[in-house]
Amino acid sequence: QVQLVESGGGLVQPGGSLRLSCTASGFTFKNFAMRWYRQTSGKERELVASIGNTITTYADSVKGRFTISRDNAENTVTLQMNSLRPEDTAVYYCNANRVKPPGDYWGKGTQVTVSS
Repeated sequence: QVQLVESGGGLVQPGGSLRLSCTASGFTFKNFAMRWYRQTSGKERELVASIGNTITTYADSVKGRFTISRDNAENTVTLQMNSLRPEDTAVYYCNANRVKPPGDYWGKGTQVTVSS
């Protein structure tokens, strides 16, 4: 069955770095756009970064600090997060999306906490 498993979350001080990973199985990974979202309590889920075959996009709030990459041979997508701020605290979710034919899969999320 389809699985997206995130890892790498945790507690980090402001200015620190974390690297999130998402391992996919159960679908043809290379045919899907991969995205990282985040959500805090009481707020809507926010798109943080996206990667297609080669094109990447970022939310303005993370540009220059976060980098998304993918390895189609290993079925993984990573999010390198540098210069972390308290406002980056959230649960981060991995998402796989395809328009045609439609497909939309989610991981269970990993907690990132930025605090001194």
